[in-house]
Amino acid sequence: MPRLGEKYPVAIDVTSKPKAEYQTDEYFALDLPVAPAIMVGDDIVVEGADIDDHEVEVAICRQLGLPEPQKKGLMDRLLGK
Repeated sequence: MPRLGEKYPVAIDVTSKPKAEYQTDEYFALDLPVAPAIMVGDDIVVEGADIDDHEVEVAICRQLGLPEPQKKGLMDRLLGK
């Protein structure tokens, strides 16, 4: 997440609590997604599962009205492109 915060003009808030705190009536009353979760703006990108970094970056770009980044292939990652 810090890498995306440096790349795009977004504020990143990370909330980390013991799992039991996410399963209380008070937490459900907040109408927040089931942890682990990622929200971009008011949109829930994923909840209760892991997600690929690229998918999070795509959601950020959509929120900011920027072109979506292309997913890099293996050779691009190996060559640092």
